[in-house]
Amino acid sequence: MEKWIIRGVALLCALGGLGLAWAFGAFAAVPLRDGRLFQMNGTEMQLVAIAFVGTLAVGWGALHLFGLADRDDSPRAYRVLRVVYGATLAAAIAVGAAWSVARVLV
Repeated sequence: MEKWIIRGVALLCALGGLGLAWAFGAFAAVPLRDGRLFQMNGTEMQLVAIAFVGTLAVGWGALHLFGLADRDDSPRAYRVLRVVYGATLAAAIAVGAAWSVARVLV
């Protein structure tokens, strides 16, 4: 029973990490597209940095919780989960960037 509770909390954290990854992609896409990634103003830098650091922290927390529930019992499934979650985070960043670029006026 406790493993399912841990997995449920880990799933909630993982979903939060996906939301933060999407936000990172959405906030970083326009400065990257305009070629001014290193000339962002303070507000843009804060938005991008907070979304990036939040994605890393929440994603690591989700994987840590999944590890508590599954690492000892099924290490192969845990390894697959890490790879799939990493790919899903990358996809969320790409979707956020595509969404942002599609809606920004030139």
